This record gives sequence, structure tokens and C-alpha cells, in this order.
Amino acid sequence: MPGATAIFITHGHGDHAGDALALTRETGAPLVGVFDLMEHWERAESVDTAKFHRGGTVKLGNVAVTLVNAVHSSTLDGPDGFKVAGSEAGFMIEGDGHTIYVSGDTDVMADMAVFEALHQPDIGILCVGGHFTMDQHRAAYAAKTFFDFKTIVPCHYKTFPVLAQDVEELKAALPDIEVLQLDVMRAHEIA
Repeated sequence: MPGATAIFITHGHGDHAGDALALTRETGAPLVGVFDLMEHWERAESVDTAKFHRGGTVKLGNVAVTLVNAVHSSTLDGPDGFKVAGSEAGFMIEGDGHTIYVSGDTDVMADMAVFEALHQPDIGILCVGGHFTMDQHRAAYAAKTFFDFKTIVPCHYKTFPVLAQDVEELKAALPDIEVLQLDVMRAHEIA
């Protein structure tokens, strides 16, 4: 991940935070997320973080990042079992003429109307896999009902057998929105 300037953590589950400490040490990029989890890692692991709570905004260079609500859970798995790792969240990332909404692992929620009214994101990174998060039908509903996205990057699918293995339903439901299928850990520029 050469060139990484920040590592965003939506919640503590291993499929989202499992490589965070190694990546921050490898890249020198700070971890960005909810106060409780970032504070834990700062104290226990001596890593740099940007920590805040939902509704708060931090500046990372010329980019403004607001922590927003999500509905899921957030735990870390350790030798003594799971422990609460702060709250689950999403992000609004504003800079370079774009606003990106990162849904985190969530379901559709009425808060999304507020997110649109306050931030007007043009790019949505939406979980679509089902089972643990909203599925493609619900993500398409959220996109059509609450947002005016130009581009959607689907995530949280194709990683476990129980999740959706493609995004054809999402693409069919949103013919006027560019749905990008990106490769994990590969940079992609969106115009």
C-alpha cells in the first residue's frame, strides 16, 4: 500500500480491523476511527490514530472526515473471547471535489436521509453481501431512496461463502449509476 495516508476502520471485527496494526506499521499511515477503539490501540500498541465520535469531523490534510452512524456491532476477538471495541460507524470523506460515503457494515437506516442532506455524497462505498449487512436489494433501495450517487463501489461480498458472490442484482437495480467492481488492495482512480 505505498502512498497510503490514512487507514479507516469502521469497526473492530477481524475482517475489517484484523490487519490494521500491521498496515499502520508498514505504511506509517494513522488509523482513523471511533475514539474507543483508536484509544485502545494507541495505548496497547503505540500506534498513531485520529480518533473521534459520530458527528465529529477531523481534518486529514485537505480532506475532511466525518464519522457517521451505522447499525451493526463492534468487537475484537482475543484470547479471552470477544470484547467491545467502541461503536460501529461509517465515514463521509470530503476532498478533491468529491464526497465519499463509506457505509461500514450496516443496514438501511433513516439516518441516510440526513447524511445526504448534510453531505451530498457522489460516491458510495456500500456493503451489499447480505447475512451480516444489508444485501443488494436493500443497498439499491438505500441508493435510490436516500442518495444521489454517481458511482457506487460495492463491498463486503464475495469474501465468505454465505455472502453474495457477485453484484449483478445491484447493477440491474441501479442502471443509471456506475457500479464499480474493484480489486482488493489495488488503487483505482475515480474521475
